[in-house]
Amino acid sequence: MLTNAPPPPAPDAAKATGRAPVRDRYFDLLRAVALFRVVFYHLMGWAWLPIVFPSMGVMFALAGNLMARSLKRPPVQVIRSRMRRLLPPLWLLGAIGVTGMLIQGWGPNSEGHPVWWWLHLTYWVLPLSDPPYAEGLSGIHGIIGDDWAAELAGPLWYIRAYLWYVLLSPFILKVLRAVPWPTIVSPIAVAAALEFGWLHIPSVRIDSAVTDFSTFGACWILGMAHQEGILKRLPRYVVPSLVPFVAGYGLWYALTHGFKEGHDLDDIPFAQSLWSFATVMVLLHFSPSWSEWPRMLKRWDRLITLLNSRAVTIYLWHNICILVAATLWDQLWGFDVLSEHYAGLLESPWPVLLMVWILIGACIVSFGWMEDVAAKRKPRLWPDGSGNKGSKAKAKVKTGARAHRA
Repeated sequence: MLTNAPPPPAPDAAKATGRAPVRDRYFDLLRAVALFRVVFYHLMGWAWLPIVFPSMGVMFALAGNLMARSLKRPPVQVIRSRMRRLLPPLWLLGAIGVTGMLIQGWGPNSEGHPVWWWLHLTYWVLPLSDPPYAEGLSGIHGIIGDDWAAELAGPLWYIRAYLWYVLLSPFILKVLRAVPWPTIVSPIAVAAALEFGWLHIPSVRIDSAVTDFSTFGACWILGMAHQEGILKRLPRYVVPSLVPFVAGYGLWYALTHGFKEGHDLDDIPFAQSLWSFATVMVLLHFSPSWSEWPRMLKRWDRLITLLNSRAVTIYLWHNICILVAATLWDQLWGFDVLSEHYAGLLESPWPVLLMVWILIGACIVSFGWMEDVAAKRKPRLWPDGSGNKGSKAKAKVKTGARAHRA
């Protein structure tokens, strides 16, 4: 059931009360699980993983919740703040990735349209559409595999979709307050129109943007609705009664439209929209709104804090980490002793998964500081929250001293 606890204080309210905004640790847990599942899925490729936990829908819902909370401030100020936090990590990725593509010969004449190439290159600065990349580039033998640029650009659709959600959120919030449920389900209606041919968009770039909005837009708006208290107004029995039918239809549609390994929910947007919507509804309906960790989760505090602090860095760089880890691991086949006696180990993806997270850790140290710069914080190499415990203790002592003097 939904908790009756009040939402975390807005920034202005926090200033008035002298307290920092309270983090919802339940949401932190969901975001950490979503990130881990994304990395796990992109390595394993198991089609059932997005069924177990539809990470993208959950991540968009959490972002929508935070956006609605932030919109208690002027919209222009909020949008500028969100863009400032989102874009610098992308620029760092682009500076490194595009430089590597240029070194390997990618340029204005690669696609036969030099003027369009320069125009599309600006999407690496402001990703209103998918940034371009060089296809079919050769890798570095033994270090990184072929077509690495495609892997680098793979996650960028999320940045583009996120940016559009941010830009549209002030308008969405107004409509949501006026007509809540038609607004929430409208993206699913668009997904149905695209799926069944009632709506056709000739432009590939516009079509991809509309498809992503229709697939995950309901999740973003559900997050906003949760923050606005709209979901709390529902009778407690509504969500458990209706969600199984929505999820069941989405799963049935996927299974009857080629759902399998290599053709999963990502390739069936309508089914993805229904399944993600249903899952997010359940997760938000039973949201416990933790201000502190339950006892069983306290041991994971530092890891979850790190994943949340470096979510953008992990998401942007994880595909390249997977490619590098797989390439390095494949080199072991060149050792006869290993290939003859330990072929099962060399074929196992689990050691590669360990290598992937080691490389992600290296990316956190090497590139994660940009998230701090973007948020106007002091850059940190490993922000797992361990350095804050002493300062929190000091703050409590000072607070107690002030209370005693009063």
